[in-house]
Amino acid sequence: MNLFRKKSVEALLQEAGKKGASLKKELGAFDLTMLGIGAIIGTGIFVLTGVAASEHAGPALVLSFILSGLACVFAALCYAEFASTVPVSGSAYTYSYATFGELIAWILGWDLILEYGVASSAVAAGWSGYFQGLLAGFGIELPKALTSAYDPAKGTYIDVPAIFIVLVIALLLTRGVKKSARFNSIMVIIKVTVVLLFLAVGVWYVKPANWTPFMPFGFSGVATGAATVFFAYIGFDAVSTAAEEVKNPQRNMPIGIIASLLICTVLYIAVSLVLTGIVPYDQLNVKNPVAFALNYIHQDWVAGFISLGAIAGITTVLLVMLYGQTRLFYAISRDGLLPKVFSRVSPVRQVPVVNTWLTCLFAAFFAGVVPLNKLAELTNIGTLFAFITVSIGVLILRKTQPDLKRAFKTPLVPVVPLLAVAFCGYLVLQLPAMTWIGFVSWLLVGLVVYFFYGRRHSTLNGQAHANEKVS
Repeated sequence: MNLFRKKSVEALLQEAGKKGASLKKELGAFDLTMLGIGAIIGTGIFVLTGVAASEHAGPALVLSFILSGLACVFAALCYAEFASTVPVSGSAYTYSYATFGELIAWILGWDLILEYGVASSAVAAGWSGYFQGLLAGFGIELPKALTSAYDPAKGTYIDVPAIFIVLVIALLLTRGVKKSARFNSIMVIIKVTVVLLFLAVGVWYVKPANWTPFMPFGFSGVATGAATVFFAYIGFDAVSTAAEEVKNPQRNMPIGIIASLLICTVLYIAVSLVLTGIVPYDQLNVKNPVAFALNYIHQDWVAGFISLGAIAGITTVLLVMLYGQTRLFYAISRDGLLPKVFSRVSPVRQVPVVNTWLTCLFAAFFAGVVPLNKLAELTNIGTLFAFITVSIGVLILRKTQPDLKRAFKTPLVPVVPLLAVAFCGYLVLQLPAMTWIGFVSWLLVGLVVYFFYGRRHSTLNGQAHANEKVS
């Protein structure tokens, strides 16, 4: 039964407050909302919208975004309750430790390593596409072999721009959380301005005829599209990894999570309508659909600006995903399930510096070598799994610890958590068999790591042995 040993909420809060080992509390509600928008709007609008419209949903892409958005709103309400009740680094991993016990927490932590690591790599590959487009505008072209992930049939071997941007972000993250948040806020303002500019220019070129047929692939296409663009919504969960660095987390965490998700959902719906209204959906299977749409209507001056804004935007997604990954490693390492090097905090900057560099080197390798489309779907399945677990966790914690102090309560329990489970469960079943095989293989590797390393080095294991000696 020690596989399911739990950490109490009190123990988690006490651990996070230890002097010397803790992270610096510097973030407010505005910083969190900007982190959320920074993480959410990026690849989904600038990279995946085209593929989802041309191959899955057609003009009904707007319904795909609404379906995915609903799943996220229900899950976000569950995250908000946990984040305000257990404001500790580690997000869903930490919540599971208190609710389900160590083995489930480890499986979820291992799953989140996949989510953030793979998301970072996929986003870096998308950033590379836009950066090369920008260089091409100045007549600069990189050697073909250095422009994309390993694909000898196309003559590409390594994505150098993707590796470069991951290493730049690593440098920024090691400077301290407030500096990273400030940089993120500036980039988010540029990104949202660019999205609004696209809508303002593009709306005059919308041809309603392009929305017919509205649902060329049927509702199953809309559902598959929803499962694909779901990748566009992950980010609000990354806000919860910042909990330990937030001033007044009980108030600010729910605001940051819910506000960022609502703002982004409205923008997504507007962009998908305008995009499919400008360009016939069957022509949108390109790496940079928003810039392509503007070139299509001969608004080249805006297209150049969009590429610059997209680069700024995708940079923030990468920043927040890599940030989330480092804080996840920090939390798992502090519990003893990963080597202690990941929870070592710099006494000067109060951030995990070694952890940050190791995480970013890992992400840079995958960004430079593994093709983008395979990456995105692995992230989706990992995220959906985490959302389902957190939603069930809210129900369990309400039952097992009804008197626990909750600054924010998920409304309409058990309806909202059950709807989150139903929506996310439906979306996870839409993903291809190969994605499932990859996901299950990753979890099996995780179990091997746990039984050969984590279980023996767990801090709870140390406490259990200490208690045995005392008795």
